[in-house]
Amino acid sequence: MNGIILIDKEKGITSRDAVNDVMKIIGTKRVGHTGTLDPLATGLMILCVNEGCKLSELLTGHDKDYIAKVKLGIKTDTYDITGNIVEKVDDYQIDKKELISVLNSFVGEYMQEVPMYSAIKVNGKKLYEYAREGKSVAIPVHKVCIKEIKLLSFDDDSFSFFVTVSSGTYIRSLINDIGNKLRIPMTMEELRRTRVGNFKVEDASCLSDIRVIPIDKALDIKKIELDDNLYKKVNNGVKINNSYDNSMVLFMKESIPIAIYKDSNDGMMRLYRKFNL
Repeated sequence: MNGIILIDKEKGITSRDAVNDVMKIIGTKRVGHTGTLDPLATGLMILCVNEGCKLSELLTGHDKDYIAKVKLGIKTDTYDITGNIVEKVDDYQIDKKELISVLNSFVGEYMQEVPMYSAIKVNGKKLYEYAREGKSVAIPVHKVCIKEIKLLSFDDDSFSFFVTVSSGTYIRSLINDIGNKLRIPMTMEELRRTRVGNFKVEDASCLSDIRVIPIDKALDIKKIELDDNLYKKVNNGVKINNSYDNSMVLFMKESIPIAIYKDSNDGMMRLYRKFNL
């Protein structure tokens, strides 16, 4: 069993829990994920299985779609509803047109501060460990891109929105930044990931009905069936001419994935990943 698994993670379990459950179900220890979801969040996770783990790097770094629900009037230390309340107001006023305007103002690139309660490491230590110890530390800031954002619903104490973001964007931080711009405390109440790159949550399995997507179906790259002569070169990882007009190629032999080759910018292609199938 080699390839990837799309699962629709349920609320209340960690990403590690989801991986562990899949390991037990399919009976292998070689399972990894390509991006975490907080326990509060639901939705699409991409898991790599056995030789499919060699695809992990190719399945990260893609844009993602989310639907988020926001609770108005409170702010927590984790920026989501599971945290401790650090600010609460009851007399806030929010106008729908102003909210839409502020949401739209985030479209494009901006420098986003990582949440203090996150697994990002500073000096070899995770940020949430500093937070739990009550220690201060310089919080990392990185560039993210909001590709699209759209208000879905709005009422007196909450709103929900759809957003497309670059990899590495924290929706919790985005919500906190929206609140800061409106001068209204707010926190994330619900979050659902609906897309990662070309994969959509509608195509995901529940844990009781796992389906493995084979390696050749998991990648949207050119596929080449090898003849015997080229097979010997590819199977041995030999550098070859790039006559395929593609930056990356998956070589197959009798419909079995053999290797991925990448363009080396000198008219040649080099071995990127070799599969043992």
